[in-house]
Amino acid sequence: MNAAPADQIRLLDVQALDVRLSQLAHKHRSLPEHAEIESLTKDLSQLRDLLVAAQTEESDTAREQTKAEQDVDQVRQRAARDQQRLDSGAVSSPKDLENIQKEIVSLARRQGDLEDVVLEVMERRESAQERAAELTARVSAVQAKVDDATARRDAATGELDAEIEKATKERELVVASVPADLVKLYEKLRTQSGGVGAARLYQRRCEGCQLELNITEVMEVRAAAPDAVLRCENCRRILVRTSDSGL
Repeated sequence: MNAAPADQIRLLDVQALDVRLSQLAHKHRSLPEHAEIESLTKDLSQLRDLLVAAQTEESDTAREQTKAEQDVDQVRQRAARDQQRLDSGAVSSPKDLENIQKEIVSLARRQGDLEDVVLEVMERRESAQERAAELTARVSAVQAKVDDATARRDAATGELDAEIEKATKERELVVASVPADLVKLYEKLRTQSGGVGAARLYQRRCEGCQLELNITEVMEVRAAAPDAVLRCENCRRILVRTSDSGL
């Protein structure tokens, strides 16, 4: 294959832009904010699960407290009715009076037990409320960190996207000025050779594989026509001659 020396040198410009685009893409993927957001999001999910559990417990204990208070109120009303019957004098039978008095005593013990239950439930509910309040604050704090990291990531990716767009357009312009068959060969070799399809020959060294040409290879390069598209004997990349090739 033959191509004007100037076209081959422009191919190095294409290669430089491809390297730049590869670096920008890697930087885009490797932004520290990505890992930060992932970690914070995981923490946030766990905290939200804990918050839901605490809120559920608070709701359950609220219903339990209501039920326990209703039980206390029912016992209190029953005791009040019994006491009213005693105080009214409507009950004259000694046996009935004794039974009512015993029931009042029993109801008093029952009321005390139920009030203890109410206090125990109230303590559990208060604990759940405090836990929910604490978790709500932690969720808000972590969410704020997620929002901050997301804003930083978006700003960084925005800058990188702009650089990528600029380099891509520049590459398109340079590629358009290089013969299509040379570009086709370059693209094929770039795919096969880890992203580098063309390399400069600098001081008798291929900058693609970093190996120095032996004397036989140097003589062959010297003898080649200026427009000959050369390949490195070691890495098989397109070898571009410049004024610094050391020939």
